[in-house]
Amino acid sequence: AVMIAAFAIFATLSTIDMKQLGVGLAAAVLIDATIVRGVQLPAALRLLGERAWTESRKAARPPAIGTERTPATK
Repeated sequence: AVMIAAFAIFATLSTIDMKQLGVGLAAAVLIDATIVRGVQLPAALRLLGERAWTESRKAARPPAIGTERTPATK
C-alpha cells in the first residue's frame, strides 16, 4: 500500500512523463501484490507440490574441485 501511494503521488505532478510513470508503477505494484503474489504463486506451489521444496540432484551435489572449465583462449 505504501509503494502504491508513493507512486500514485507522481500522478499528481504537472509533467505528462511523470504522470505516466506514476500511474504505470502504481498499477504494476498493485497487480504484483494482488494477482501475482496472492493468486499465481500459491497456485504454482500447489501444482508443484513437494517438488517446490526439494533440491534437484544436480543442485544438491557440490561441484568437484579442480574440474572447472576455463574459456578457450585464441
